[in-house]
Amino acid sequence: MNKRNFVTASVGLASLWSAAGSSHAAPSTKTTASQGPTLLTLSGAITRSNRGALDPAIDQMMGKHGIQFSNAHALDAAALQRMAAVTIQPTLEYDSKKHTLKGPLLTTVLAAAGVTAGSAVQLVLRAVDGYNVTISMADAQAHRMIVATHIDGQPMALGGLGPQWAVYDADVLPAFKDKPVKERFGLCPWGLYHIEVKKA
Repeated sequence: MNKRNFVTASVGLASLWSAAGSSHAAPSTKTTASQGPTLLTLSGAITRSNRGALDPAIDQMMGKHGIQFSNAHALDAAALQRMAAVTIQPTLEYDSKKHTLKGPLLTTVLAAAGVTAGSAVQLVLRAVDGYNVTISMADAQAHRMIVATHIDGQPMALGGLGPQWAVYDADVLPAFKDKPVKERFGLCPWGLYHIEVKKA
């Protein structure tokens, strides 16, 4: 994970969390469109959408990453903040120290797009630099994976580990706790900005 070539970012997440600008998302009749800049987009086998198809002229990063969809569910900072948050304190590979990470469970985020816990789906978690992993819903639930939005009480910055980080508390999970710290987080893309839900 620490060897990924991260794209250069010039915008801090703190400004995104407080920005009042509107997103370019086209609302559907199913749910309310986000009011602030979209930080996380869910597409694929979802049943609730609040924006239309990918626009190759506007959705440049998603287009370059080969993402395609006819509709999606866009979440801004306010939508993520309204979700019940969970706090974990894993030891991170970057400094081998415990840090406090806070954000909603991944299953809670998926529920906003109509994907129920226990669904037989695969989740493609994609970061802003194109790094992506596929994890089953069953494993995401078993690992109690969260979509962390804050680290040590501060919003996670774009250009750091943000805007979101799909992560679990590897220190307490039998599948990871006995591995070297640098081998625990391969399923945890930081810079998370898109989740594709695929039927298993």
